[in-house]
Amino acid sequence: MYKLFTSESVAAGHPDKICDQVSDAIVDAALKAEPRSKVAVETLVTKDRIVLAGEVTTKGHPNYEEVARGVIKALGYTKESFGFTSRSPIETYIHLQSAEIAAGVEQDGAGDQGMMFGFATNETENFMPTPISLAHSLVQGLDRLRESGKLPYLYPDGKSEVTVSYEKGKPKEVERIVLAAAHEKKITEKQLRADIFKYLVKPILNRFDFAVNNDSLVVNGAGPWTTPGPASDTGVTGRKIVIDTYGGFARAGGGAFSGKDPTKVDRSGAYAARYIAKNIVAAKLADRVEIQVAYVIGQPEPLARAIETFGTERKSMKVIESFAWGLLKLSVPAIIETLRLRRPIYQETARYGHFGRENFSWEKLI
Repeated sequence: MYKLFTSESVAAGHPDKICDQVSDAIVDAALKAEPRSKVAVETLVTKDRIVLAGEVTTKGHPNYEEVARGVIKALGYTKESFGFTSRSPIETYIHLQSAEIAAGVEQDGAGDQGMMFGFATNETENFMPTPISLAHSLVQGLDRLRESGKLPYLYPDGKSEVTVSYEKGKPKEVERIVLAAAHEKKITEKQLRADIFKYLVKPILNRFDFAVNNDSLVVNGAGPWTTPGPASDTGVTGRKIVIDTYGGFARAGGGAFSGKDPTKVDRSGAYAARYIAKNIVAAKLADRVEIQVAYVIGQPEPLARAIETFGTERKSMKVIESFAWGLLKLSVPAIIETLRLRRPIYQETARYGHFGRENFSWEKLI
């Protein structure tokens, strides 16, 4: 176990997260039109340009350009000075799903091959690692300060990084917080730092019952940041897998989640694994659990499944395995049906992580 562990997160207006949310908004639009739609879509954003590409098979006819513009506008990209707005040109390269892939999926098989991991720990109320929970809370809070008008000079982009010390496997102190926040040119570094500490860092550390230390905070380490988003940093769907999962505290599978319908086990398999891991820890069978599953394209059942408790088990592995594999059948159709994954719920997953928020079905306890 590390004595220090660091995780990061990004605001909803970060370029990569813009792409994740656009891609998942397209998934939602397709599922709303036809629950059995097949979607595998990527988004790229850069200075004054949006590119949509991938495969969609649906009986509906979503307006992909309209969907993308709606997401980008809602994120706050409306100023021409940003060099990227909801009015930027869009190129669309979306076609039907491959007939060879479709043949296997239509037989209730997995939409791709790969391995997925699920993780849970008892160190926080939402059964997530402390560093990533704090990192998500900070960028979510940063977004709320801008959206609510509390700090109206903030722009829609930002990042967080949190280092937590551990003692005997339990979180002890927050050693360092690093924040990046885009802002208007008129705002001084001194004012930005003071406001961030007062309205963001202090309340969140208090909520997590950690000591507050002003000296541990770094804001905009490279200096002023006045050009947010894709004009400064190109974004692509699926580049924030570690942020989407457990902040590096647990292993990550080989595929991203966003832009994929639930037949893609990169998404549904990872959700199922989290559901099992969380319920094991909630049942106090172990303090920390990691679940692995692996699938092959076109086949419904996993090829392999495994449980790791890192020596924290409170019952025998035989008891834990019996409990785990009885929670949820791991065939692709069973996961989709049990967790109700054919609904338009995915845009909301594409910011602040896919795990740790009670409104998702894979976060429910039995």
